[in-house]
Amino acid sequence: MSSKTINLKLKVWRQLNAKTKGKFEIYEVKNISTDSSFLEMVDVLNEQLVNESKEPVAFDHDCREGICGMCSLFINGRAHGPDTEITTCQLHMRTFKDGETISIEPWRAGGFPVIKDLMVDRTAYDKIMQAGGFVSISTGGIPDANAIPIAKPDADEAMDAAACIGCGSCAATCKNSSAMLFVAAKVSQLALLPQGKIEASIRAKNMVAKMDELGFGNCSNTGACEVECPKGISIAHIARLNREYLVAKVKD
Repeated sequence: MSSKTINLKLKVWRQLNAKTKGKFEIYEVKNISTDSSFLEMVDVLNEQLVNESKEPVAFDHDCREGICGMCSLFINGRAHGPDTEITTCQLHMRTFKDGETISIEPWRAGGFPVIKDLMVDRTAYDKIMQAGGFVSISTGGIPDANAIPIAKPDADEAMDAAACIGCGSCAATCKNSSAMLFVAAKVSQLALLPQGKIEASIRAKNMVAKMDELGFGNCSNTGACEVECPKGISIAHIARLNREYLVAKVKD
């Protein structure tokens, strides 16, 4: 059974680099299979542009399996598109209608400057992780299973937080460009485990300080970050981050 095909009009953001002014360019793509992914549709567009001796659209991608977080796109005004708890590479063209106009933009956040077209520089998240999202103290060799008693609810919550792939949709969606959900998830995945307690007094402080330094805003408390997170990270982690930060400040 052959898949259905659709024709689309694309409004794609084109920008040479962070210092130049960008604009939308209009393209048309035809006979796009509804079984294809959104990134495969962009591949078709780029093949079309190359055949026309035009510059292809620059966009980020890597695993195309919803794991790496590289496919950072705003599609029709929503991070990763109109579906929920998926990345752009997991969005399929059956979500769209024949003849529809689709707007495609890069992340819009001060901490994510545009590299080119739809690509943004997300190394700010790496710098936040380098500031405290790790355990540097030797905790010995690999323990036997269940040798370190951890309550299952804590282990489950730590794993839920660790599911964050650092795609940046939380900061790009927030009206203040806050990276609080990302930072909170990375703090939670360590704060809930015994191995993370050793550096707990400095982790939250250092990561929040680096977040502020890199130009991310304060939490807006609207919950938009949770709605658009492809991994469904809960804003409850932000409350834990605030507690960890206050405890660290009191210890000072």
